[in-house]
Amino acid sequence: MDLIEFESEQSMTREEAAAELHKLADALARNNQVQFVKGNLKHTVRVPSPVTVEYEVEVGADGGKIEFEISW
Repeated sequence: MDLIEFESEQSMTREEAAAELHKLADALARNNQVQFVKGNLKHTVRVPSPVTVEYEVEVGADGGKIEFEISW
């Protein structure tokens, strides 16, 4: 199978970011899959169980970030 990659970066409010995370979590919990749309391309990814979850938090004087990764 060919590698499929979707990458997106956009500015939004903290509440909007939380809503996006909720949508992802709900899709995983209900359907065991997530759907990504970019332009005319739509791809559904089935996520089996178990998964490995990794997160990283970096906070410095000039800002911070939280990275959250799910792999299988």
